[in-house]
Amino acid sequence: MPNEINILLIDDHVIVREGLAVLLNQHGLGRIESAGSAEEAMTAIQRRPPEVVVLDISLGHQSGLDLLKNIHLAYPSIRVVVLSMHEEALYAERCLRAGAMGYIMKSVGHQLIIQCIRQVMEGKTFVSEAVRDRMWQQAVNRPKDVGAPPEERLTDRELEVYRLIGEGLSTQQIAGSLKVSAKTIQTYRNFIKEKLAIENATELVHRASLWAKGRHPA
Repeated sequence: MPNEINILLIDDHVIVREGLAVLLNQHGLGRIESAGSAEEAMTAIQRRPPEVVVLDISLGHQSGLDLLKNIHLAYPSIRVVVLSMHEEALYAERCLRAGAMGYIMKSVGHQLIIQCIRQVMEGKTFVSEAVRDRMWQQAVNRPKDVGAPPEERLTDRELEVYRLIGEGLSTQQIAGSLKVSAKTIQTYRNFIKEKLAIENATELVHRASLWAKGRHPA
């Protein structure tokens, strides 16, 4: 790949950014920059728009999904790869709808990550076979997999609130993070409880905490 291609790595963990930079440099994928927050990312993009962005959608208490949508709206030519720890059954299609061209789990091997980024750099999309099969089933109006996670019923914003609840944030803290009123967050909490058949706030916090840690309630 030509060295003049600019790649922006967006992840709130320094060690992840540094590790990815080393990996991409080893494969000569281009000139690498990095950002640790949505604000840093938009500043870097405005200064010098990259051809490719590699984005973690969990940016601490910020929404990487919102950042993805903002990048796609303002810079539709930028090709975005989402590299995430979150299960693809829940996030891959959301990210593709928001403008990403690739979605890959952090748990896969380095070679598959490089394959994904190369493919997106060539203007092609990249998702796992499981995601492709699921999207095909939906395209031909077949029923969704009965084993789909219940969180799939949540909207993008409800899922973000659910994630932040799971990370231990209060209603006020979530409101501040998402720049909305506490009343709005309480409305989201009510919607989440209804969709997930959760009876009270204590159960909501417990379920969200287990989900955020990659575990599932019995």
